[in-house]
Order: sequence, then C-alpha cells, then structure tokens
Amino acid sequence: MDIMLFHSVHGKRPAVDAAADRLRAAGHQVWVPDLFDGWTTGSVEEGMARKDGIGSDELLKRAVLAAAPYSERGLVYAGFSFGASVAQTLALGDEKARGLLLLHGTSDLAPNASVDALPVQLHVAEPDPFETDDWLSAWYLQMRRAGAEVEVYRYRGAGHVYTDPELPDWDAEAAERTWAIALDFLDGLGEED
Repeated sequence: MDIMLFHSVHGKRPAVDAAADRLRAAGHQVWVPDLFDGWTTGSVEEGMARKDGIGSDELLKRAVLAAAPYSERGLVYAGFSFGASVAQTLALGDEKARGLLLLHGTSDLAPNASVDALPVQLHVAEPDPFETDDWLSAWYLQMRRAGAEVEVYRYRGAGHVYTDPELPDWDAEAAERTWAIALDFLDGLGEED
C-alpha cells in the first residue's frame, strides 16, 4: 500500500520515522511529511503552541501539498494524534483514498461527509484525555453515517501517544499489539486489489 503518515504535535520525531520503517519493512511505500519544518518537542503544551502558531489552515495546506503528488495512486492516510486528525480530513476528502489508520486521535466530521465504504481503523488509549468515551461514541456513529467501515481498538491503561518510546505515555505491550493489528489491516487492504 501507499501510505501518507502524519506526525503528532510532537513533530517528526524518531518514533515516527521508526513507524514508517516498520511499515516499509512490511512491504509498504510510506511518505512522512514534516508539517513543522524540522521542529520537535517532548512537551504536549509546546507542540500545541507550535500547531496553533502555524495555524490549522496552513497545516492543512501543507498536508494537502504533501499528499497531492501521490493521491492518484489511492493512498492510505495515517497519523498520530494531531496527525490522525489531518489524515482523517484528507481521507474523507479524497475519493481515491484506500483506507484510514488513526493512531491516538480523531477529528470532527463535516456534516456532509460521505465515503464509499472507506476502511477505517482507530487505536486509542482507554481512558484518553483527548479522546473521551462520549466523543468516541459520537465520532463512531458519525463515521458510520458517512459510510466508513470502522474498527476501534482500545488499550486500557496506556498513555495518549503510547507508541512513542521516548514519551512518558509509552506502553510497549500496547504498542506491539497496535502494530500487529494495524499491519493486518493494511495487508487486508492490499488483498482487495
């Protein structure tokens, strides 16, 4: 599969590159745009300030420009936390999208969002301060109404961005389970060809 992978508010950290390498080792072609121009942090607060300083419109523009050269191939959009919200926005707006892999995050849906049986897989901590149970229930129903085929996996006791070994949220067991399930999901998308 051709995968466009977006980083979290922590920036394009080593864990993002390691995730891309893991996907490549499984036979996928992966692009990892740097929406923050090389800037990284271990702090959520600094990352949110950076995101807000650049602005949502500019970040979305950067993401669209990064994906545009490859979108004709039928991309799988993927992302971590904030990057998952970017991936969701692009996937719902790209009629050729092949799938959506969300790690640690979701986003609002436009009221008129509509897809044709888009495969979606979400991996999120339980509980997660950024993805509350009420929010996830509403998000799931909206995605289903939009036409997506949604799978949700929860990881009790894991921190928000639990797949990054350099962050306090790190949970090795949850991370390995996530990657095993996600790789099966991606393999299944390839079988649909």
